[in-house]
Amino acid sequence: MKVCVIGGGSTYTPELVDGLLRRRHLLDLHEIHLVDHDDARLGVLGPLAARMAARTQDREGGAVTVRWTTDRAVGIAGSRFVVSQIRVGGMAARERDEQLGRKFGLVGQETVGVGGFANALRTIPVALDIAADVARWAPEATLLNFTNPAGLVTEALCRHADVATIGLCNVPWTVKARVAASLGVTAEEVDVDYVGLNHLSWVRRVSVAGVDRTPEVLHGLEQRTSRVLSSAHADDEPDWTPEAIRLLGAIPNYYLLYYYETDAWVRFQEANPTRASAVQEIEAALLRRYADPALTEKPAELASRGGAHYSEAAAALMADLVAGTGAVHVVNTPNRGAIPGLDDDVVVEVAARIGSAGPEPIGVAPLRPDMDALVRTMKDVELLTVEAAVRGDADAAMRALVTNPLGPSMSAAPAVWARLLEMNAGVLGRLG
Repeated sequence: MKVCVIGGGSTYTPELVDGLLRRRHLLDLHEIHLVDHDDARLGVLGPLAARMAARTQDREGGAVTVRWTTDRAVGIAGSRFVVSQIRVGGMAARERDEQLGRKFGLVGQETVGVGGFANALRTIPVALDIAADVARWAPEATLLNFTNPAGLVTEALCRHADVATIGLCNVPWTVKARVAASLGVTAEEVDVDYVGLNHLSWVRRVSVAGVDRTPEVLHGLEQRTSRVLSSAHADDEPDWTPEAIRLLGAIPNYYLLYYYETDAWVRFQEANPTRASAVQEIEAALLRRYADPALTEKPAELASRGGAHYSEAAAALMADLVAGTGAVHVVNTPNRGAIPGLDDDVVVEVAARIGSAGPEPIGVAPLRPDMDALVRTMKDVELLTVEAAVRGDADAAMRALVTNPLGPSMSAAPAVWARLLEMNAGVLGRLG
């Protein structure tokens, strides 16, 4: 098997390579091909991935060849899986996305709000170009999309690309791992009722061996938030309160804080630098570490970058797709009746049974009205955003802006849109 990684120059790449190498026998993995437009980054990440593969071969046998190129067609050709982990415009674009919200007193973030919207408009045209190359050079391949905003980009790919696509995020894995740790069991023993959209989801029920452990988990979460609240300082990041957990009656995705504690986040931003600025420093340090010719495994410092369980999410899914095991993964995939009341063709983030033909979403109980209202609103925002990006429709873009709960007022929207266009001139596809 050959696996191609688009965005192979990412600092996340050693995490993914590590996961693939640990499952190389299950995958019958023979080649990992890294693709990136940045020669300098490839010159660091390619040799590191090759050293990791050589170390694994020396220790356990089974050769995996690592190649790298700037030629996307060469990297994709003959692949069984293509992993997309790109960031259009790099970290400089992420900084601009975060600053866009801050300039107008809004949440400034890379995957939600106006920053996530700008990111999507830049990314969707490129993601569709990649999908077209996959359809041409590896038509039997599955495209695994990790590119943010993951749910929104996957929505565009499922609607407008001719290639099997599954969207992935590390958050469901992280949530499940933390729940398991709190209960003193393994993640494999935990079943969760996970429902919503990417970065807009809840775990409504937790069970172990058929026993409902949800009250225990929620009680523990309330206790944790109480401790955090009692020791909090004015400049700390916003966090959940015990009352919020009680009212939700579910384990919330961390990103829901941007919706439920918007004012607190805006205040926090006023007094603190962007996350992009911190990540730039982390990435520079990681690249220096990766360049060490003695390094043959993912370094511990990678944990500071975020993305915990990224390798597990990707490599485990590939292995289960190949074997058709019927294992359950939380993925971004068309609804197909899983969440009652939502259209079958909209992309949702839910548990799905993984067969050789792809994911089969597992039906869940209807969303509670408050959850349903937020999911439906944000799904409409996503559909408007896809329409704007694919058709070059500026009116659809403006409607997406004002419909987003984290977006501007109608009167402020033209100024936000003008600033977005200015900051992203020449990289918005049909929108400019």
